[in-house]
Amino acid sequence: MSKREGEGCPRRRKTDGTQGQKNDQRDISNINPSSAVIASFRVFQRELDTKHDKYERLVKISRDITIESKRTIFLLHRVTTVPNVEEVLEEADVKLDGVRQKIGQIAEELRGEDLYQFHRAFTPGIQEYVEAVSFQHFIRHRTLISLEKINARLVFMRAHGAEDKQSDEVVTSQAEPGVLTFQVTPTDYLLGVADLTGELMRMCISSVGNGDMDTPFQLSGFLREVHDGFSYIGNTGPYEVSKKLHTLRQSLAKVEDACYTLRVRGSEIPKHMLADVFSSRAVLLDPEEGVA
Repeated sequence: MSKREGEGCPRRRKTDGTQGQKNDQRDISNINPSSAVIASFRVFQRELDTKHDKYERLVKISRDITIESKRTIFLLHRVTTVPNVEEVLEEADVKLDGVRQKIGQIAEELRGEDLYQFHRAFTPGIQEYVEAVSFQHFIRHRTLISLEKINARLVFMRAHGAEDKQSDEVVTSQAEPGVLTFQVTPTDYLLGVADLTGELMRMCISSVGNGDMDTPFQLSGFLREVHDGFSYIGNTGPYEVSKKLHTLRQSLAKVEDACYTLRVRGSEIPKHMLADVFSSRAVLLDPEEGVA
């Protein structure tokens, strides 16, 4: 290829790009600002901007809910080491009340909106809240909290004269006080319960380390019931639930292994070393194993 042939293409592309920019400028200058089409697209722009802003606000609220729920879970793990369990549970109640106020902000944002358009923005926080509230309920009652009981606590009163932000204007609503509710979806509930099994496994190991030999057997029976419930769902449930089923089986196997060690070798191992023995024994399940 000659030098002139090699240099011709870049110059042509540069010229074509400059010419295209000039054509775009002429096209923009020929647009009629009062056109009905342009007016429609400006409406679409405002709607999309409003939706994106709402989505970002929901993500931030969900992040706050996740942080506070994790702090509540860390607090609840202290029940294995403190003499007054009820004091820890009452402190957890206060923290969960604060989390519910955050969920009330989500309910306010979703008022008049389709929940599933924004579901991915706040589902991590809701799952973490379900995990925290179900963990507290299990410690207090040794049972699994139902979805209906969770939703029954997510009822909020809308204050009189609340301010609604619409674009750049602040409009004071003069509506009468009303009830605002938030409904946790069944999928979020199941995912939160699946995460709960990991916390119960940690609680089992902590209990053994503190000399409590009864809690692991209670947890083992409860986790078997939860596993049986998830096994009925199988592959017919949501994709996220089937992904967490393997982790649930791992938690159950670790608790069962702890119960086996206590029953068979409990008299051979000093109590202060049991927690170290359980922590060092990693139970690996076959990932290809089907649900029994």
